[in-house]
Amino acid sequence: MTLMESRRARATEERPVSTGRRRPRRRGWRRWILSGPLLVVLAILILAPAAFVVVAAFTTESPRPGASLGSFTWSNFAILRDPGFTGGLLNSVLIAVFGTVLALVIGGGLAFLAARSDVFGRRFVFLVGVAPLVLPSYVGALAWSMLGSPQAGLLNIALRDLGLPPVVDLYGVGGMVFVLALFYAPYPFLMIHSSLSLMNPEHEDAAATHGASVRKILGRITFPLALPALLGSGLLVFILTLENFPVAQVLATPGGVVTLPTFLFQLMTASPARGNEASAIAIALVVIVSVVTLLQRRALAKRSFTTVTGKGVRARRVALGRGRAICFALACLYFALSIVAPVLALLLTSIRRSPYMDSFAELLQPGALRFDAYADVLQSRLFATVTLNSVVVSVVAAVVGTVIAFLVAYTTYRTTARGGGLLEGISMMPIAIPAIVLGIGLLWTWIQSPIPLYGTLGVLMIAFVAAQMPQGLRSVASAIRATDRDLEDGAVVHGAPRGRAVALVTLPLMRVALSSTLLLLLMLSMRELTVPLFLYTSNTQILSITIFDQFENGGALREAAVLSVVYVLIMFVLSYLPRRFGGTPDV
Repeated sequence: MTLMESRRARATEERPVSTGRRRPRRRGWRRWILSGPLLVVLAILILAPAAFVVVAAFTTESPRPGASLGSFTWSNFAILRDPGFTGGLLNSVLIAVFGTVLALVIGGGLAFLAARSDVFGRRFVFLVGVAPLVLPSYVGALAWSMLGSPQAGLLNIALRDLGLPPVVDLYGVGGMVFVLALFYAPYPFLMIHSSLSLMNPEHEDAAATHGASVRKILGRITFPLALPALLGSGLLVFILTLENFPVAQVLATPGGVVTLPTFLFQLMTASPARGNEASAIAIALVVIVSVVTLLQRRALAKRSFTTVTGKGVRARRVALGRGRAICFALACLYFALSIVAPVLALLLTSIRRSPYMDSFAELLQPGALRFDAYADVLQSRLFATVTLNSVVVSVVAAVVGTVIAFLVAYTTYRTTARGGGLLEGISMMPIAIPAIVLGIGLLWTWIQSPIPLYGTLGVLMIAFVAAQMPQGLRSVASAIRATDRDLEDGAVVHGAPRGRAVALVTLPLMRVALSSTLLLLLMLSMRELTVPLFLYTSNTQILSITIFDQFENGGALREAAVLSVVYVLIMFVLSYLPRRFGGTPDV
């Protein structure tokens, strides 16, 4: 054996024997490089709060710093037999069902008029459909409580001035259904309008050729093809109305009506707090939402609803005939009820010398109308502080939420990284967790955390990012799936690193979508009230919390109205920004 052969033999003996598994294992580890850190981030944002709620439901003690959780128990679920729970559940489901139906009728009707009819002023009808988005539901509830209070409501005062009995009373189930339907109708409007606008008219034309009437075409073809948008928006509105706390607190509680969110709030604010029982109810709420979601999916399973083709055709419009004026009048009525009347009520309450009056004739007295409340509020340190807090928290949460949503969407739809489906599933979890439940979980997570974030604006930023992940991911994912990846791959083929290709090609192509997502999350953060309800302190109040607190304190009704008017103006400006910069948020 030569010297060279001897060296080769020794090298062969010293080389580790390959089992054929080491290299694939290394490749598998590399496929977690992108998704692994994102999973850790989402686990901290979403899974940890959910886990604390689940653990608290089965233990004897609520999570507290330095304290044990006690022992395992089923006794917390005894609260499900409490009359407060059963009555609250019945009321909440009743409100959610009727509120959803009414919102679908309003939103779906406006969507049909704007997308598929020859109604007068179709552009105005579209504006009417989306206008209530600038007025958060709880601000609308505050305004309608000023209008529809059984004793001091402006509508009842007007009726008394006319010599009629005061019959308007929005404190109860009916008032909640009415107000929630008014301010959640834009969600089905947007989803159904998109479906009807993109619908290919070939099926309808074929039916018309065979002699079908317009009524039959709409009933058997058009509306059934829009079923996914109808059920999808109906599920969304049902969840939002079922879990809505502020509207229930403003309109149901004064009427002695208990809903599930208000019952949860009572448990959490009791002395001592009954957090374990609240967690058991939270799990019941999540089960209800999951069952409704499953039923919605089964209703759409094994059916084809494909109507969008690449032929560039437009959906036909339905001639309303004499009904054009009536339909336009109904759209104007909705606009008056959802925007004009609430804003006027807020304005009038904010400039009245006294928040209470017996007759509109009192407004004609000298000094009855004063604007000093605006000067007092706008020059106060409280206003400056809460407005700055709201802007800082909302901007940071919107930026961080958009970045995380893009990273999750890109990892899921543009890479072969493992865990993409898991990333998407965790990101969408908050849509099935009621906001008040998520707020409780976030409270327990961050009071237990070794990082001292509780009591700072940072915990509110984290809460907003977690709560709005589904909306952010849905908006970015739809854009990234619609963007051709060939240009990005072409840049990589010509020598650009993947990161540079994303920065120079993909991100510029998605500029409008990303800016729209940013503005959407900014608006949602400014509107949010329920999630931070358990997280704010006297030093971290935000605008939405301050309005709610001042309304709850009857002596600060004028100040609450002033802040609400300013708040509506801010939301109006935010809603205008997407058009100014060329994008439209996917709401």
